[in-house]
Amino acid sequence: MCEAVIPTCRDMAELVTGYLEGTLSIRTRAAARLHLAVCDACTRYYDQMRRTIRLLGGTPPPAPSEGTEERVIRAALPPGQGESGGS
Repeated sequence: MCEAVIPTCRDMAELVTGYLEGTLSIRTRAAARLHLAVCDACTRYYDQMRRTIRLLGGTPPPAPSEGTEERVIRAALPPGQGESGGS
């Protein structure tokens, strides 16, 4: 018979995002669920993360500042090729 290893609170801090995103294995998800069932502190942390993700989920990323695109392109080019008037 295989026993589940219930994660510690420290483990849960690392597992919560995967739990919320559904990327944990079935066994790890079940172990995390067991921990959440008995740990009020981690349940509060889980709820805070869930609310934060829900609130920020529909928020578009900020627009880059003026000149960012040009700086990125210049930085990606070999030296001398990002200069004005050059070919």
